[in-house]
Amino acid sequence: MSYAQMGRRALDYEPCQYPGSQMVFRGPQIDPLDEFVLCLGGSETFGKYTPDPFPDRLADRIGKPVVNMGAMNAGLDLFINDPAIASALDRADAVVLQIPGAANMSNRFFTVHPRRNDRFLKASNKMRQIYHDLDFTEFHFTRHMLTALRHQSEERFALVIAELRTAWRARMALLLDRINAPVHLLWLSQRAPEDDPVNEEGLGYDPLFVTRHMVDEIAPFAASMTISIWNDKRVPDQRGLTYSKGEEAAARLMPGPRDHERVSQELAQLLCTT
Repeated sequence: MSYAQMGRRALDYEPCQYPGSQMVFRGPQIDPLDEFVLCLGGSETFGKYTPDPFPDRLADRIGKPVVNMGAMNAGLDLFINDPAIASALDRADAVVLQIPGAANMSNRFFTVHPRRNDRFLKASNKMRQIYHDLDFTEFHFTRHMLTALRHQSEERFALVIAELRTAWRARMALLLDRINAPVHLLWLSQRAPEDDPVNEEGLGYDPLFVTRHMVDEIAPFAASMTISIWNDKRVPDQRGLTYSKGEEAAARLMPGPRDHERVSQELAQLLCTT
C-alpha cells in the first residue's frame, strides 16, 4: 500500500494483517490473549508521519496491550464490515473510537471501496439523475468527487450532505450497538465540533460534515468523549513529523508527536478510572 512504502525519510509503519482480514494495519502486530484496549480510527489513529502514535503511548501509560486498528482515511464501512475488527471488538476490554467523517462510506448516492473507504467506486442512478451534468468516471477518490459536486451546485450538494449525515447516524448507531465493551469516543481534529464543518474554500477539516449536534446524539451511548483539537501552524519538520520528499502538504494535515502525547495522557486518565 502506498502509505506503507519506505521513502527517503519515510517511517517504517511495520504493516501487518490480522486473521480473517485483507486490511493492512500499522504494526507491530499484537495478538493479546488477555485484556487489551482496541483503538479504531482514521489517519490520525494510524499515526501518519508520527513515530509513536497515541495508541503506542497509551499502552506505555496504562501497562496493557493496545491494538492499533486505525487505518488511512478509514470510514464506518471498514469498522463495521472488517472481520478482524469485528473479532477484536468482541474481545476488547475497552475501545477508543476516533469519530469518523461522513464522507468515506457507501450510501444511497455512491459506493466506496470496502477497505480503502476514501476510494470512490460508482455513483448510484439517483446520484446520476441529480448530477446529470457530471461524468463520474473521472473520479477515483471521494474528496475529489465531493469537491466537484459542490462546485457544480451548492443546492444539489446540500442534498448529498443530508444523505451522508443520515447514513452516518445510522451507521454509528449500528457500530456502537455491536460493542459490548466501554467505548471512549475521541474527537481529534483541527476544528472544534461546533465549528462550521464546511468551509468556504473546500470541504472543511476532518471529520468531514460531522456537526456538534451529530456528536451529541451519539455521546450518550459511549462511556466518555474526549475532544482534542490541534492547531499547531508550524511546519511539519518543526512539529516532529517524519515524511518523504513531496509529502509536506499532506503532513501539514496530521497531528504531531506533541498532540499524540496529549491524547494518550487524556485517554489514560479515563481508562484508569473506568
